Amino acid sequence: MSSSATRFQAFDLLATPVAVLQGNGRVRFVNSALEDALGLSRRTLTNTLLSDHFLDPQPLITALVGAQSNEFAALRYEALMRRFHHEDPLPVHVIVAPTDQADEVMVELLPVEQQTRQEREERLFDQAQANKELIRNLAHEIKNPLGGIRGSAQLLEMELDNKELTEYTQVIIHEADRLQTLVDRLLAPHRRPHVVSDVNIHEVCERVRTLILAEFPRGLKVVRDYDISIPEFRGDREQLIQAVLNIAHNAAQALHERIVQGDAQIALKSRILRQVTFGKQRYRLALELHVIDNGPGVPDSIKDRIFFPLISGREGGSGLGLTLAQTFVQQHHGMIECDSEPGRTDFKILIPLP
Repeated sequence: MSSSATRFQAFDLLATPVAVLQGNGRVRFVNSALEDALGLSRRTLTNTLLSDHFLDPQPLITALVGAQSNEFAALRYEALMRRFHHEDPLPVHVIVAPTDQADEVMVELLPVEQQTRQEREERLFDQAQANKELIRNLAHEIKNPLGGIRGSAQLLEMELDNKELTEYTQVIIHEADRLQTLVDRLLAPHRRPHVVSDVNIHEVCERVRTLILAEFPRGLKVVRDYDISIPEFRGDREQLIQAVLNIAHNAAQALHERIVQGDAQIALKSRILRQVTFGKQRYRLALELHVIDNGPGVPDSIKDRIFFPLISGREGGSGLGLTLAQTFVQQHHGMIECDSEPGRTDFKILIPLP
């Protein structure tokens, strides 16, 4: 291994594309993330002018001159890069900074799409953490007085001489029980231990498919589109079944009109992602599981809030299904994203693989 390769090998651990250039703009080193982004090997890129890979090379050329003369500590600008075998250019946020070596400049190229994704993932994670605290605090605040309300109603019922009045105490008892059930569901993912074993994601999908078709035997088609090369991974099988089932069940309920027409469809689609970043951590492999339906889509009014607790697009819905699904997937260091428009709603479950 060359001395420069040894010096720069830590850059290969980064999810952000990085290039180290000579003062004349020729590539001295590129990391694996930049190889992936451009579709070109390190060997091919070495000693080429990095500016040749930009649609407009002049800003980088100007930045290199400024870096060499120490006009700035770091310069940032937006640019478009050419990619091998891709017609569309790659939008990137470019950061140019001199290193501690003479005649050497480091260029960091953060794909705008990746930056947006990271911001969205961080927002979802923060949202989930806030939801978790809210749910636990709210549930305990509700649960504590519920026992007293129910117990008082039972005692009152025993003292009543007029049996017709017991109708009212029964309302109190039944409503207290209903609220208790809701609280138990809110607290369920935080109470149950994480039971880890080897998980085959397609066994999870088949279990969900069986349950959905048992509840909706007519008018609904559940399509399989599996990548059978996906390896088993360590996880909580029951939690993952519940997460996928919650999403699929919501989809089936949203498909009510199409089920009546007989053309409702849910697709379970699994794929492997390579070199993917969740938040700020990069993984070599990840599971990408889609639950796609041909229903009316998520209402615009709740699109940004569908993973919030008690938010439901269906009358009579508890608004807990997606919240619990997101919680279960995040306990596997993954996340759920949603892309929805009329006629196609795609819930995408992403889970890193070893």
